[in-house]
Amino acid sequence: MVFPLLLRLVEWILYHVLVNSCYGAARKMKNYGFHLFDLSSKPLQKPSSFPTIEKCVLEGRGSHTLACDIHGVLLRTHSFFPYFMLVAFEGGSIFRAFLLLCSYPLLWILSYELKLRIMIFISFCGLRMKDMENTARAVLPKFYMENLNLQAYEVLSSVGNRVFFTTVPRVMVEEFLKEYLNADAVIATELHTVGCYFTGLLSKSGLPVKHSALKDYFGDRKPDLGIGSSSVNDHLFISHCKEAYVVNNEECPYSVMPRDKYPKPLIFHDGRLAFLPTPSAALNMFMWLPIGIPLAIYRMLLGILLSFKWTLILGTLSGMFIDLNVKGSSNPERPELNKGVLYVCTHRTLLDPVFLSICLGKPLTAVTYSLSKVSEFIAPIKTMRLTRDRKEDRGTMQRLLSEGDLVVCPEGTTCREPYLLRFSSLFAELADEIVPVAVNTNVSMFYGTTASGLKCLDPIFFFMNPKPCYHIEILEKVPKEHTCADGRCPYEVANYIQRQLADSLGFECTNLTRRDKYMMLAGNEGVAQERKR
Repeated sequence: MVFPLLLRLVEWILYHVLVNSCYGAARKMKNYGFHLFDLSSKPLQKPSSFPTIEKCVLEGRGSHTLACDIHGVLLRTHSFFPYFMLVAFEGGSIFRAFLLLCSYPLLWILSYELKLRIMIFISFCGLRMKDMENTARAVLPKFYMENLNLQAYEVLSSVGNRVFFTTVPRVMVEEFLKEYLNADAVIATELHTVGCYFTGLLSKSGLPVKHSALKDYFGDRKPDLGIGSSSVNDHLFISHCKEAYVVNNEECPYSVMPRDKYPKPLIFHDGRLAFLPTPSAALNMFMWLPIGIPLAIYRMLLGILLSFKWTLILGTLSGMFIDLNVKGSSNPERPELNKGVLYVCTHRTLLDPVFLSICLGKPLTAVTYSLSKVSEFIAPIKTMRLTRDRKEDRGTMQRLLSEGDLVVCPEGTTCREPYLLRFSSLFAELADEIVPVAVNTNVSMFYGTTASGLKCLDPIFFFMNPKPCYHIEILEKVPKEHTCADGRCPYEVANYIQRQLADSLGFECTNLTRRDKYMMLAGNEGVAQERKR
């Protein structure tokens, strides 16, 4: 009994994996050549008999219903592999991401359905549902919005009702489609779960067939408008719509969505990867890691063991770029003998006070709301935790100012995008001699901040970038007439300095706070709870 079953299983594998896959690979080689990393994961295409999306009239569609897919239509990227890589890396682990990358040569020769099933299995098998929810809420929207097709989005935004049909797992796209694109319904692949974990398998319904799903959803009615790609399956899908248009990203490579046209402002996002992990980009990352990890440790040891001068010299030689621009005085005179200078910085990473100290060539004291014990231990400058009790924190900061120069980041948390969060007004009550410092960073591979991950790894990830950049601009001291010494309210002083720093950086001011950031990205208020003994 067992032996015949094994023979049937071997026969099925040989037929589906070898015969079909080799035939598919041969067709791809014939059509595309050997450009491995540029291949799409979409089905084979044919010349379109439908008009292109540029010919779609946008006026008068407020009551119309649109049916389309996110994959290959709304997104300019042909392959969904990078988004599965984001799930594997950010929601899972680096080992899961490496396994997915190793499977890419096999995915390249498989049929569309088989490669989708394999990517789902590797990315989701054993993944906690909570981790996927965090990834869908805090990581994926940033990459989706950066890759939206402008022309497709303009058509989407002109209609009143939006229904999406896709073979991509629902958990990967529903949060973005409903939160950012106001989707009325999302018909997508459902995944099988056991308890609070994904099994990596599909539910009993399997992969949805888009044109059949459209008929089931609308019944005898037809959607007013359909948008598809130039694939055969999409042609069949949009043929059931009253009007149909085709998006061809190969012919419209410059249909990039500018930031000012995003559906919603992109202010907060999480995750470590600062790039879209296409197969070639992910391969470059894994090839860099054996160099990047020792290099990060070396860069950190420079700041811990050496003087600020040698740290700056050797750090620059290791590939770091530090841009210092002084508009005012880097060492302003102290008006009072027993009181230091208060530097007010924008907050990009936990290393902001450290780099300011290195650039000024003098030790500073930094106050912070949240700092891991590891980061506190290895910090080359003095750090002090704040308690969020305004009276107690005021006393602590006044004492530190009497001992020397002090650095404060009144945003209370980091922000990666060109926005400034609301400034706490506490610092304005402490000193009249205030020096604003505009800080910005640039990274190409890893973000040195996190809301839901291990904060002790923040410096390591930042220094693992091949060429991390720090831009520091020391502005002129705040005039007396704009401080509390002239009778100004602390909130007015804080808002004035926020606007000065935003104008210097070209950023936008917001009223968002640390609590808003952590509620969105991590589902909590960003306050570490003390363990009960």
